Amino acid sequence: MEILMSVLVGILFTAGTYLVLAKSLLRIVLGTSILGHGALLLLLTMGGIKTGAPPLLGLESTTYTDPLPQALILTAIVINFGTLGVFLVIAYRSYQELGTDDMEELRGTEDE
Repeated sequence: MEILMSVLVGILFTAGTYLVLAKSLLRIVLGTSILGHGALLLLLTMGGIKTGAPPLLGLESTTYTDPLPQALILTAIVINFGTLGVFLVIAYRSYQELGTDDMEELRGTEDE
């Protein structure tokens, strides 16, 4: 299962990097989000995909699953969605004001 997750992380990193290198502002924003989710999946995979009982007092089990990586990743997902929302609002407002989302046109020329 870890090999499948590692391949998926590689695909997410590849797609995110491709989108970040695009000229469209919306693709850059979505690429950063995909890169963030790939990093979170990498952290989850590095924490180990283990089977076991949850660490509760009433359950008697020989193996327990560590809940810390899942809790940290859940917090990071919420933060990632929040920053994605802010980036999308900024990109939309930029498109409304300037009429384009092309990074070459947004950069301008040296004369301006």
